[in-house]
Amino acid sequence: MIIDRRTLLSGVSAVLVAPRLAHAATVTDDAGRTVTIPDKVERVFAAGPPASILLYTFAPELLLGWTRAPEPAACEYLGAGACDKPEVGRLTGRGNTTNLEVLLKLKPDLILDVGTINDTYVSLANRVQEQTGVPYALLDGRFAAAAATYRKLGELTHRQSQAETFAGYADKTITTIKSRIDKIAQDQRPRVYYARGPRGLQTGLGGSINVETIEFLGAHNVAGDRKGGMANVSAEQVLAWNPDVIITIEPAFAASVKSDPVWAPIKAVQTGRIYLSPRLPFGWVDFPPSVNRLIGLWWLAKALYPDRFPEDLKPITRDFYQRFYHATPTDAQIDRVLAAQH
Repeated sequence: MIIDRRTLLSGVSAVLVAPRLAHAATVTDDAGRTVTIPDKVERVFAAGPPASILLYTFAPELLLGWTRAPEPAACEYLGAGACDKPEVGRLTGRGNTTNLEVLLKLKPDLILDVGTINDTYVSLANRVQEQTGVPYALLDGRFAAAAATYRKLGELTHRQSQAETFAGYADKTITTIKSRIDKIAQDQRPRVYYARGPRGLQTGLGGSINVETIEFLGAHNVAGDRKGGMANVSAEQVLAWNPDVIITIEPAFAASVKSDPVWAPIKAVQTGRIYLSPRLPFGWVDFPPSVNRLIGLWWLAKALYPDRFPEDLKPITRDFYQRFYHATPTDAQIDRVLAAQH
C-alpha cells in the first residue's frame, strides 16, 4: 500500500513494527535529538533525494535504494551497480509517499533525512522512529554545512575516517573559493536572477536553499529582498530587476530566452550572460540541493567571476566524479556535461 505522511503518522499496525536491534552508541543529530544506533550500520534508507545523494557519494553500498531512480543519461556518470538499486520512494518533501511495508521489509539499520530542520521534520522523524523502531537521524542540508554533515554521517555509520576524506574535500573547496570571493568589492559582484520553470518565471527568494550557492558566492540575488523559498514572478518584474546574469537549470528556457523579445531588454540577455547549469548525473546548482553542489560551486564561481577563476573545469570535474560518483568519466562525457553552459 502506498501511503502519505498523514497515514504514516496516524499509526502503524504492530505487525509491521520492526523489532529493535541491539544498540551500541548514541549520536546527537543536527536537530539536537539523541539517536541510538546499532553497532553495525550497513543498510540505510534515504528519506529524500538530498539524503540519497549524500549516502551514495559517501558509501554506495549503504544506500538501500533511490527515492527516484536516476534517468538513463545520469547512469553513465555513476559507478557500477548504482542504477541497479531499486526505487523505494520517499518520506519527506513534495510527493512524500512510500510503501511502509516495503520500507520495513528492507530492514534498514538507519533512516536518514538531509535538508531543512524544523518542527515539522523533527515531528516526522520522532514518530516514524517510534512506530518502526528504526533510528531516524536528521542532518543539516545547508551548503555551508557540507563538511560537518559528512562528519556527522561518519559518526552515524561508524565510518569517521572515511567521512573525514569527504569533509576535507568540502572544506578545501569552500575555503579556496570563498577566500577569492571575499576580496571582490561589492560593486563588482553581479546582480543575478535564478530562472526555474519552462518560462523562467520561478525563482528563489532570499535565503532559499535553491539559490544558496549563488548567495554564498556573494552575488546579489535580485529576488533576495523577499525571504522564503521558491516564488512565481512576472516577466515585468524581471525586466525591472534587469539582472547582469541569468542562471538556469531549464534547457528549454535557456534555448528560447535569447530570441524572446520580452526578455531582449535585459542586460544579461544583451551581453549573453545566460548560463545553463550542468545537470548530470545531478544538478550542479539545484535539483536536488545536496552535496552535488560542491562541483557546481566551481562552475558557478567561474560563470560569475571569470577573471578570478581561470581554472579549467575538466580536470576538476573528473576528480570530483571519481571521488563522489565513483566513476571516471571520459573526455567525451565531460564535454557533454559542460557543453551547454550558455
